[in-house]
Amino acid sequence: MKIALLGYGKMGQVIERIALERGHEIVLKKDENNTFDGLSTADVAIDFSVPTAAVPNISNCFHANVPVISGTTGWLEHYDEMVALCTVKNGGFISSSNFSLGVNIFFELNEYLAKIMSKFDSYKVEMEEIHHTQKLDAPSGTAISLAKGVIENSSYTNWTLEKPEAKQIHIEAKRIGTVPGTHTVTYNSVVDAIEIKHTAHNREGFALGAVIAAEWIIGKQGVFTMKDVLDLK
Repeated sequence: MKIALLGYGKMGQVIERIALERGHEIVLKKDENNTFDGLSTADVAIDFSVPTAAVPNISNCFHANVPVISGTTGWLEHYDEMVALCTVKNGGFISSSNFSLGVNIFFELNEYLAKIMSKFDSYKVEMEEIHHTQKLDAPSGTAISLAKGVIENSSYTNWTLEKPEAKQIHIEAKRIGTVPGTHTVTYNSVVDAIEIKHTAHNREGFALGAVIAAEWIIGKQGVFTMKDVLDLK
């Protein structure tokens, strides 16, 4: 499989190593200093760039008839536009806030727990996410996905970084050192607390999941999620 890497920072370099270990070929390593030359020869593109580059990267993939896996966060106000372009171009597209296999299992646990806890008004949910100091967006895309998972399965209506109002989920976003990513969902009551937590030990899990998604999408058309890739539906 020939892969175009759109974004060649720390994550892009880990993805490159894992892709090569799995027998794939890298035909483009794009950063801000080079062009899309080589994209049209790729079987699939993997985008781990920056929020301002995500839409141009994804658009170019669809115009080149190359399916794209996007792990960039902070650009999702344009998500519907990219879905529409994917449909027009008969492309293949997976965008996820987190490609880690463990995190996607964690998403499922979070939704299941939210359904259970929605019956118990004495518990209030709150979230915490911790990432390295170079992370550009806050809260993390993963934390937003976790919040959406609760909102879709409870009476909560929104999330906030500020002091929460009724039916809002408070997310505390911390930026500490080189932490790859830690996410905690806590249900607190007067008498006890229930907590689920995912801790990433390194970037390997994110990169491996992205490569697995790239392998899976070959030959497929449409907009998919990691639930499809991991058969979690």
